[in-house]
Amino acid sequence: MERFKNEVEAVDALKQAYQTLKQEIQKVIIGQEHIIDDVLISIFSGGHCLLVGVPGLAKTLLVTSIAKALGINHNRIQFTPDLMPSDIIGTEILDNNREFKFIKGPLFTNFLLADEINRTPPKTQAALLEAMQEHSVTAGGTKHTLAEPFFVLATQNPIEQEGTYPLPEAQLDRFMFNVLLDYPSVHEEIEIVKATTHDKTPSISRVLTASEILEFQNIVRKIPVPENVISYAVELVAKTRKSNPISGNIAKEYISWGAGPRASQYLIIGAKTHAALHGKYSPDIEDVQAIAHSVLRHRIIKNYKADAENMSTDEIITQLLS
Repeated sequence: MERFKNEVEAVDALKQAYQTLKQEIQKVIIGQEHIIDDVLISIFSGGHCLLVGVPGLAKTLLVTSIAKALGINHNRIQFTPDLMPSDIIGTEILDNNREFKFIKGPLFTNFLLADEINRTPPKTQAALLEAMQEHSVTAGGTKHTLAEPFFVLATQNPIEQEGTYPLPEAQLDRFMFNVLLDYPSVHEEIEIVKATTHDKTPSISRVLTASEILEFQNIVRKIPVPENVISYAVELVAKTRKSNPISGNIAKEYISWGAGPRASQYLIIGAKTHAALHGKYSPDIEDVQAIAHSVLRHRIIKNYKADAENMSTDEIITQLLS
């Protein structure tokens, strides 16, 4: 925080950077404002994000636009059934000196777009686990550290199940947010058609550098959190576990497995970021509630009764919040 005199000035600078970043992204992305917000919150929180939506909702364009505005290295991996772990991590080759040399794969970048991540088998999906949690890769017994900052933004198609492999819970839990993309409104779709059917392509300017992103992530970590907000977040997560004494009828009726401690951590760090991006110097309970669906959506496993009554995970979370 050397550039800033105090925490207040630092948070103000973060809010200004967020607004400028959002303006650049909206040159290309029409609508989807809450999606952009969630992705930027996950980035400034140092987390990863899973975007779930049907084809044609600009998931890939959103991610590439954000990468350009951030001004950091980015790679795209198209996940397919025949993709191997070495295609992501890299592989060892025998060089001209008859020594093994590690050739880095596309995982070695700041910003990784994992496109249609559920199209590849669990063996290949697992190649991301160490990178997402520890920001490193172990190959041939040697640990390789990834460059910072490092984010994974993955996309997934929820309607086409043929030839797909559901993400294991261990991998889902490594995503800070699970963000659902919906169809645009009629007005937004008219604007999309107008913007994409002529010969002009808007250019996105670089807003931040890698070092500035790391600096803002550090600022978020230093934001103080009141004890009652921490208690609220932890109790909210505890209420998803039907074995917990404080869980209510909702968990006992509709949930097989609840969220783990990572959910509590992400609720607090996400609430800090949400507060800072909206000009507040400390988060309150409303900031926790604002991100609760995105944090908990992929961490709650419904039971057969919830399926039989068409009770969605989002409806369960809404009832827990109320």
